[in-house]
Parts: sequence; structure tokens; C-alpha cells
Amino acid sequence: MEEYFNISETRICKAVFPETLNANNSLFGGKAMQWMDEAAYISATRFTRQKMFTASTGKIKFLKPITPDSIIEVIARVIKAGPVRLKVSVQVFSENMYSHDRELAVESEFDMVSLNDKNQPQRIDYSSLQH
Repeated sequence: MEEYFNISETRICKAVFPETLNANNSLFGGKAMQWMDEAAYISATRFTRQKMFTASTGKIKFLKPITPDSIIEVIARVIKAGPVRLKVSVQVFSENMYSHDRELAVESEFDMVSLNDKNQPQRIDYSSLQH
């Protein structure tokens, strides 16, 4: 199973442009959450190869403001697999475009649930993970 936790790791990089900034001249929190949800979804789908959806998120911790001229990297990885639900850790790192400064800026955990053909929750088919 550890192999599938490793395979689930998903990395998305984005540049912080003016249209993503809030009134405080930092990345709009909703935009960060959108990118985190996208990475969690991809991570869960890579793990199960089944239809997934976001059931809930843990507390989203905004640790550092993400400023203009930053590159962000969103890293998502399945950390726990249950019968219906996966827990995905998501971290957002911010790095200055013009230096090597990099720091953890946002983190949370997402609960992702498998869906059947009628878009209802279903048990995850772990037999499909076997080679």
C-alpha cells in the first residue's frame, strides 16, 4: 500500500499574478483553497483510479502571506486510506521568484470519498490496486 501513497503525491506549481491578489496585496485565500482542493482531488484519484469528491477539509492554516512575485507549489499526498474515505495532506509552499527563499505558507487535510456511477459514496475498491 505504501507504494500507492507514494504514487498519489501530486505537485502543482502556480505563479502569483495580480488577478489572484486580495485587497491586502497577498494571495486571495479562496484561490489557495481552490488550488489545494484540485491537488487533493488529483492525489486521491491517482491513488484509487476511481471517481472521488471532497467530503470535508480540516482546519486550513494560513501560516504566512503569499506575496506578489511568488511561485507557489501545492503538494498533496494520501496519508490514510479507509474503506470509503481517504485523508489527503495538502501543503502550499511559497518561494520568491527572484531568490531561493521558500517557506510553508498554507496547510490542511482533505477528506476525499469514492463515488459510484450514481454519484453516491461507495467503498473504495482496493482490489484494483493489486498488480
